[in-house]
Amino acid sequence: MSSSIPTSSSVTESAVIQAPLSQVWHLIKLQDFHKFWTKLSKSEHVQGASPETDIVQWTFEDGTVLDVKLEEHSVGALFVNTQGAFYDRPLHNLLCEKEGSTFVQWSAHFSSDADAGVIEDARFKRKEALADLAKVVVKQ
Repeated sequence: MSSSIPTSSSVTESAVIQAPLSQVWHLIKLQDFHKFWTKLSKSEHVQGASPETDIVQWTFEDGTVLDVKLEEHSVGALFVNTQGAFYDRPLHNLLCEKEGSTFVQWSAHFSSDADAGVIEDARFKRKEALADLAKVVVKQ
């Protein structure tokens, strides 16, 4: 009998940001996340890592480093994978919709070996990041 706690392998958090999409869109570029997310000390392009796509390295305040690969983007949507992640490269989606304000949804889907601690950590990080985004946009 397994002693692990059953949990969903996906996380979705969302927020309504009181600003137009044009203002929010420029902040959620992968290399600019450090401009709003207080948990990141820096986010920068990894030069020469991939000829096909952009890879951005996120360095968190606690020293954790995560390479994030931009898979696809269009106005209003980003699809990214984390490179070298522990749990089979979770897929992260950031979706934005404009209706005077901007609805931002950030989800991730993990492989089945991610435990409840990993899933909850991802949930809290998203909540914090979206709250930070809302604060920064209000100041602009």
